[in-house]
Amino acid sequence: MGGKNKQRTKGNVRPSSSGRAADLLARESGVVPGFVGFGVSTSSDPGYVPAVQGAEEIDNLVDADFRLVLRKLSKRDAVTKLKAVQEFGVMCQEREPDIVKGVLPYWPRIYCRVSVDHDRRVREATQQAFEQLVLKVKRNLAPYLKSIMGHWLISQCDTYSPAASAASAAFNAAFPLNKQPEAVSFCKDEVLNVLQDNLLKETADTLSDPQSVPGEEREAKYVRLLTSSLLALKRLLSVLPEQDREALEQLAQLIAQGKFWKYSKHKTPQVRGAFFELIATMCEHTPQLIQAEAARACSSVLLSIDDTDPMALPPLWEAVLHILSCVENCWTHVNARKGVMPKLWVLLKEGGRGLATSLHPNLLPFISKLPAEVTQPYLDFSRTFLTSVIQGLSSERATSSPSESAAIVFATMECLRFIMLQNAGDELEQRSIQNMLISEQLLPLIDRALENPSLQSGPLFSQVSDMLLSWEKRAAGKEAGVFQRLLSDFWDGLGHLCTRYVDSEDAHQSALEGIASLLQIMQNPNSSDIKRTKKKKSVKICFMDEEEKGQGDAPPRDAPVAKPTDGQEKLDCALRNGHLLDLVCQLAELNMVYVSERDSERHLRFLSRLLGAFPNPQVFLVLLKLEEMKPEMGSELGPLAESPAVHFLLEKVAVWLKQESREDTDFLVDMVFSSLQCCGSSADKTLILNHINVRVTCRDLNWAVTLQLIQKACVDSVRLEVCAGWLRGPVLGERLVGLAGELCAMGLGGPPPSSSSSSPHSSHHTHGWTLISLALSQQHNNEPLIGKVYVEQIIDKLHGTLSEAKGLSDAGNMEPLVSFISDVAATFFSSVKGCLLLASAEELLITVFQLCAQDQTITHLSDALLLKLKHAYTAGVHSLITHLGAGVTQGTLLYSVAVWVKNQLLTAPLTVKSLQVLVQAVESLTQTITSAQKSSCILPQFISCLAPTNEEWSHIRQALPPQWVKHPLLSGRLRVTGEYPSLDVWKFRPSNRLPAHLCASALLGKIIHTVTSPDDQQVAADFSEIPNLKHIVAEILYALQWCEEMELSPHIVTEYHNLLQSSSLQEKIQNNSLIRTAVIDTLFTRSHEEGFLWSLSLAKCIHNKKLDPSDIKSLYNNVESFFPLTDHSVSTLQVLCPYLANEEKESLVALCVAELLNWQDRESVRACLAVLHCCLQADTAAEEEILLAVVATMAEWRNSREEWFLFNSDLGKVSASGLSLAVEMMRFLCWLVDYSPAVLGNTHWDLLLCSMLAWLETACENSSVFWNPWVQLFVCENCKMTVRLNRFFTSPPAGVAEQLPPELTSEWKEFFMEGIYNLLLPLLTRIPIDFTEPDDPLFPLPALRAVGEALTYIPVELLTQNKLPPRFVADQKSSLPEPMQTLLNTLSPLLLFKARPLQLAVYHLLHKVMPLLPESDSESARAKSEAEDGEEPCLSPPAALMNMLTGTEELLENILGGVQVGEFAVVQPLSVEHCCILGYLLAWKLLLTFFKASSSHLRAQYSLHLKKTRSLHKLLMHLFRLMPENLLLPGQPAEPSSKEPKTFFTESLSLSPRKTEGLQFEVPHLACSVYYGALKDLPAMVRLWWNSQEKRVFSTVDKFTSKYVSGVLSAQEIVSVQSSTFTFENMTVKARSTTREVIATYSVDDIFIELVIQLPPNYPLGSISVESGRRVGVAVQQWRNWMLQLSTYLTHQNGSILEGLSLWKNNVDKRFEGVEDCMICFSVIHGSNYSLPKKACRTCKKKFHSACLYKWFTSSNKSTCPLCRETFF
Repeated sequence: MGGKNKQRTKGNVRPSSSGRAADLLARESGVVPGFVGFGVSTSSDPGYVPAVQGAEEIDNLVDADFRLVLRKLSKRDAVTKLKAVQEFGVMCQEREPDIVKGVLPYWPRIYCRVSVDHDRRVREATQQAFEQLVLKVKRNLAPYLKSIMGHWLISQCDTYSPAASAASAAFNAAFPLNKQPEAVSFCKDEVLNVLQDNLLKETADTLSDPQSVPGEEREAKYVRLLTSSLLALKRLLSVLPEQDREALEQLAQLIAQGKFWKYSKHKTPQVRGAFFELIATMCEHTPQLIQAEAARACSSVLLSIDDTDPMALPPLWEAVLHILSCVENCWTHVNARKGVMPKLWVLLKEGGRGLATSLHPNLLPFISKLPAEVTQPYLDFSRTFLTSVIQGLSSERATSSPSESAAIVFATMECLRFIMLQNAGDELEQRSIQNMLISEQLLPLIDRALENPSLQSGPLFSQVSDMLLSWEKRAAGKEAGVFQRLLSDFWDGLGHLCTRYVDSEDAHQSALEGIASLLQIMQNPNSSDIKRTKKKKSVKICFMDEEEKGQGDAPPRDAPVAKPTDGQEKLDCALRNGHLLDLVCQLAELNMVYVSERDSERHLRFLSRLLGAFPNPQVFLVLLKLEEMKPEMGSELGPLAESPAVHFLLEKVAVWLKQESREDTDFLVDMVFSSLQCCGSSADKTLILNHINVRVTCRDLNWAVTLQLIQKACVDSVRLEVCAGWLRGPVLGERLVGLAGELCAMGLGGPPPSSSSSSPHSSHHTHGWTLISLALSQQHNNEPLIGKVYVEQIIDKLHGTLSEAKGLSDAGNMEPLVSFISDVAATFFSSVKGCLLLASAEELLITVFQLCAQDQTITHLSDALLLKLKHAYTAGVHSLITHLGAGVTQGTLLYSVAVWVKNQLLTAPLTVKSLQVLVQAVESLTQTITSAQKSSCILPQFISCLAPTNEEWSHIRQALPPQWVKHPLLSGRLRVTGEYPSLDVWKFRPSNRLPAHLCASALLGKIIHTVTSPDDQQVAADFSEIPNLKHIVAEILYALQWCEEMELSPHIVTEYHNLLQSSSLQEKIQNNSLIRTAVIDTLFTRSHEEGFLWSLSLAKCIHNKKLDPSDIKSLYNNVESFFPLTDHSVSTLQVLCPYLANEEKESLVALCVAELLNWQDRESVRACLAVLHCCLQADTAAEEEILLAVVATMAEWRNSREEWFLFNSDLGKVSASGLSLAVEMMRFLCWLVDYSPAVLGNTHWDLLLCSMLAWLETACENSSVFWNPWVQLFVCENCKMTVRLNRFFTSPPAGVAEQLPPELTSEWKEFFMEGIYNLLLPLLTRIPIDFTEPDDPLFPLPALRAVGEALTYIPVELLTQNKLPPRFVADQKSSLPEPMQTLLNTLSPLLLFKARPLQLAVYHLLHKVMPLLPESDSESARAKSEAEDGEEPCLSPPAALMNMLTGTEELLENILGGVQVGEFAVVQPLSVEHCCILGYLLAWKLLLTFFKASSSHLRAQYSLHLKKTRSLHKLLMHLFRLMPENLLLPGQPAEPSSKEPKTFFTESLSLSPRKTEGLQFEVPHLACSVYYGALKDLPAMVRLWWNSQEKRVFSTVDKFTSKYVSGVLSAQEIVSVQSSTFTFENMTVKARSTTREVIATYSVDDIFIELVIQLPPNYPLGSISVESGRRVGVAVQQWRNWMLQLSTYLTHQNGSILEGLSLWKNNVDKRFEGVEDCMICFSVIHGSNYSLPKKACRTCKKKFHSACLYKWFTSSNKSTCPLCRETFF
């Protein structure tokens, strides 16, 4: 592939040379002579795939793809080989068998090489590929088997397990299990040859090339091959049949080699391990070969006995045991006393060096095979051996690892028992050995264990117990004397040992615990065996400290009280009734002395353990033998008091329990149970427990003891039977009821004055609630633990307390109490079946639910506590439905819950937060019902109980605030009349309380959504039982529609709307056809009967469902059913019209026109006009005669019913119906103008225009009542009518202009337009005077929007000659005409009024007059520049605008001051900040329009004013806080297209007053538009500002402008040059768009000049470069001057390139006309004020610019001529 570090040439896609060579061989086989694969081979082995001439017949057998893959396998790179092997396996799997067979001749050599590759991934992949090959070729592999088998076996023994597994899988795929020995036998000689070569001949350097393979890699490969070869030889011997093993001559030759035996000392442990495995196998299968080499075999194995490597030790000891068995005289070849045993002693003393689990199980078989000559003298050998083993327990590894320690203990006890059995005689030596084993080994070992808790938790005690059991059996047999003596010696020794520990005041607790554990295990050894066996199995995966904790520090105190079987009774009889019981009594008696006289806590705990294991009357007698019976103590118990156990319980245990200083009473409670076990019947036990509870310790027995008694009884079924009568008895029950009362009283406000218990209050809280919970939740035989009567009384107290706590507000005091009660309730509900059969439990559950369903501000409960309460009521409801199958009928729990929830919805003042809490609680309850119910009837019944009745729905619907009507009325979506409310009603009073209708809708909507989840298959079946489902859904849709229509709604309505929409109920209805049809029918019926919001809800539903006309038709019989028309039917028809069939709409038109022609009353006329307009709007065909008839009828009304038109009326006194009639007439006339103007004749046009003007006058006279929505509708429709007429007369439809009356257009322009706009313009200014608060709900924003839109069509002439009241400002300098100044002074302040439509209307009006304003400044500026001899003259832009800007700049600094330049400040739409920034930017947009219309010299003076006031500086700083980082126009596709993306700079901004969407982008877009205008019209000033900024701002502005603006602006400049129609005399200008260059060619007479202007990438911020083109007839100095002048003009003048060139040309022209340059600026025309040199020096006669002289005098502080230095006069 070429050198690894070489850089491949860019674009070089040819493969490397080796790849090309392989392709060449694949394409042209046999063309290259002498080229055999990758080397020429002379052997008969075909090697790799031949490609030489003469081998075509072989080569053709191999597929070309296979040839290429096989050649890749010879590559050195591991990744290449890995991919090639994987590809080979895939090809073997996919190709035909005949093609794959062609590979077989070449596969063996490749396999033998790759299967031992250094990379383990390659080896694994090779075996996987081999398996695919085997599966494909099957029997065809046989001829090549001998050349493969050796490496195949080696691969099955690979040290990398996945590779070995893959090789074994391939082997199993090739040969069935019964055929494998035969296959291996067939190849045994070849396999042995390979293995012999690997073991004897190969080295690390012969296996791998030393030149190319690193040393470490070579060594690793060699070691792996040695290990695999040894293991392969072992596998060969294991698989071969017996007759073939004996005939292996080569194997004898192999083991005769000295190199073979040196592997026992190999430095690599895995090689040694493999070697020892092989030796063990050879001992097993070919013992004759080992015996022939006995000397070397014994020394190699036995002298390596101290090898402790984890990989070598297990096979080593296997080999040791095999050698001892196989070679009879093995000890003649090694010196046991010097060479073997010392190594073993050291190894054992060190605990096997961490390998005890592997080493010590071999010790027993090892010593059992030792001959007498090795073990003599046996006493010393046994002592040394066992001492060494036991000493290993002290090793570091054994102390830290329980498994190691257990292995040593097992080995010790096994060997000790073996030695004891071997020496179970009465001879002197045997007695010495027996004494040594007990006194020097066993008892010291037990002594060590008593001091070491980790040994106590091990298997030692159970092993000792097992040993004693076996001795007991033998003591009853032939060897009775010996084993009885052994038992006697052991028990004597053990007794002395235990007594030494117990007879000490400072006895260690661990030692006493150890003695108790030992005695307990001896008492019941079989159960301990089970425990220990389980422990031994789990010990390898447990941590040491956990085991110690489990059995050392806290050993089990529970005695196995189950009665033993008959066999076990006989087996343990001797132990239990003999030495063991004597020892226990002895220890108990001694122990009691320390308890009674010294008050030793340790000994008392030890006594508890003893009594738990041995609840025997004999033991109790021993404990009481120093005491005399006191009959008076037991007089009430009768004969029971004479029992030693009962007497001990009453006399001793009860006294210890009463001790106030005692904190831990757990072990004393165990004593109580131990004493009770000696009692007979359960009645006696109950009597004793009651006696303890009532008589003896009625005041002093604290609740902790009672709790422990019950807990221990619940854990153990036997103990539960012992005290069942006491638990259900009245004594305990009444005490628990009293305890519950005390706890509740304490929780509410402290303990009652007459407390019945003297226990500390802390004890109540510590144990009381736990005890109550335990007593309520535990069951025995499906019955409560305590009596049912007491359970009900306790629940009753809890419910009463919780109800009382619910009304209190002290969160700190109530929190613990409610927490305890919730825990108790949750446990009770979840664990006790049928718990809710109790009435008190049901009431408690309802109270818990109520707490969960109320807002935390009311309940003062924490989140954690609410979770507990929720868990409690969930458990209760689940239990109720699961076990009782409860329904929802009156008196049931669910019915009570539903009634309470409905009452909350209809009467409680709910906020959004409290409603959410209630909804979540009911939703959770619903989910619990759904998961627990067995039938589908519960949930529908529950929802039916929750839903209000029809009367309740109607009541809460009428209580909804009526402000919703404003939005649909003014948008034209709803026609509604009736008595409208007074002014006060429209003032929306913010309230946190939600209307009841919204609450009920939200709750029911959420529940319906929850139960109709997509995975619920029972939806239709469930809800078919709810008769009013369609009404519920209709009410929910009504509530949704109310929220949508609430314009200027408070925040609470928005939050609620989001909550209601989150249920996605409309999607659910859409998916259920049954519900959908029923709901639409219901909505239509409600709309037809009640109208109003029902009509809008119906419209929304029809729009979402996309119904066909046939579906609409099914809702009603015929259109006649809507007549006579009412408000409700009009609203319904307005909704249905767009969806009706044409025939239906034509019928409606006919019916309405008939009614209109026979008009009777105003209501009928209004309704018919409304329906007619709806039909016409829905594209209904109407004949001209019908329309003419209607217009004629209206003209008739004009004459006979003029009051219907409301001319000169007081609109505040007109009804909604009267206003609506006028509106309908306007709408109809508007439609005629738009769609059928040809119908109108001269009289009709007069009626229309005069009515429109009269209506407008009426509206202007009634601006004070614009708060009325119907008056606003009147104004809006009137303004819409003027807009339509304006559009009509501006561009009449084709063919209509000729049909109009001849004088109509001129009348419109000369009379009507002036009348309209002279009314509308003052009206625009009057509205913000009448309504000063834009945020007031009464503010007539729609009317203002309509007036503003109508005024956008006002001609400029009417603006300049406006009739506004004069308005001037004192000290305001102005050269404008009075009407214009009045217009500016009136409208400019309105740019900051917080009403966006007004701001935009004012902007559009002022934008019309801005281009006219500079004309007024031209004369005054010229006179000023002539009069001023000093500083450069400056002029202020319109003062009204500048004053407004000055005041706004401070506001913007307060708003945006905290935002850094370059960061984006987000402005909330329609906020105060938004309106302020909008007005500021609109004012600047007007100023830029003003600048653009100004001449060059005026622009210079205006610019100087801006520079002095720093207004532009402030603007640019604000713009870079308002322009966003992402300037892409919203709504573009995410994927980039070939077109340039649309940005705020490429797209123009729409400033429409009616725009309501995308307002969040308005300010950023406007800021970009202003910045673009500033760069275009004031480039020099922006450049000056940019150069003066700090580095960060400088860089930010540069990057932003270059990225977004420069390209657009440069392209526009180039296009303006190319498309310019302006011609220069003597100069031509051309532009090149691709290079962004402008070329100016100036020629006059013989002079020819060419200049190239290059725009920079960050134009216009960067300097424009002027380069020299061709020039003829111009001196070099003059040429340089002109180039400098042009560069200066382009850089410092605020205009376009064409304007700069024009200025430069004028300068050159003046130069040729003979005007001399000013000798200060070396230019004829001044660079900023464009004046000529006029001020001449009297001495030298040179002329200068006035501005240049002023600058010269002020900077030099002299008044001398710059040239002659004379005083300048």
